[in-house]
Amino acid sequence: MVEELVAAGVTVASVGLVYVMAGARVVKQYERGVVLRLGRLRTQVRGPGFTMIVPFVDKLRKVNMQIVTMPVPAQDGITRDNVTVRVDAVIYFKVIDAADAVIQVEDYQFAVSQMAQTSLRSIIGKSDLDDLLSNREKLNQGLELMIDSPAVGWGVQIDRVEIKDVSLPETMKRSMARQAEADRERRARVINADAELQASKKLAEAAGVMSEQPAALQLRLLQTVVAVAAEKNSTLVLPFPVELLRFLERAQQPPASPAAVPQQPVQEQLPPAEPPMESDPEGSKTGQD
Repeated sequence: MVEELVAAGVTVASVGLVYVMAGARVVKQYERGVVLRLGRLRTQVRGPGFTMIVPFVDKLRKVNMQIVTMPVPAQDGITRDNVTVRVDAVIYFKVIDAADAVIQVEDYQFAVSQMAQTSLRSIIGKSDLDDLLSNREKLNQGLELMIDSPAVGWGVQIDRVEIKDVSLPETMKRSMARQAEADRERRARVINADAELQASKKLAEAAGVMSEQPAALQLRLLQTVVAVAAEKNSTLVLPFPVELLRFLERAQQPPASPAAVPQQPVQEQLPPAEPPMESDPEGSKTGQD
């Protein structure tokens, strides 16, 4: 009899141990446990650590509360200015309400992925090509608002949305390259014209200074000769104007002081007198005869 009681006690203890082990659960720090008792949601969400449920009655579903990084597949679309592009993105989100993530939607990750793809197509059709290339911050904010509105009811919060890459057709790439080249050439011409204008102003000022000091022109000419003579494989042909020779001739003459030079009266120039006719003595004698 005692043996039977001992065997029954061991059996009950074993069954209890199995029952306790069947109901024991461990929830990790980054998870939350949602308990469904006979299909009905329990209001209390189990926190991290050891927890117990009723075996065969309760069902525990663990929900990851970490930030999930989900790539959005590349989507083909036509922009508002009729350009075919291919855009892909990445979305960051996390679960803020574990019960809603289990009850309100079948698979919240799949739902967020599909919503991100449709929102990306919609934002492509509403934007211009220049906005996709240069104004991505504004488009990212618009995508975040479009995805976050339905995701709030699923217990999901959209943390951030980023457009990764915008692929363009080869013809559009060549057109944009030609446009960029033309724009840079225009800038180069404007800068060159501005430089020519500034140089002309400086040359005009230099010409004014040289006109006051004629010797500066000769010095500038000599500097030009020295600069050209540095190239040994060049032939220099240097013309000397007559004015320069006259200037050098005047420079060699000593200047006369105005006090040493006597003032001479101005004489009126008269036409030269005709020479007197020579007399012919023989002719006069012939006439007298």
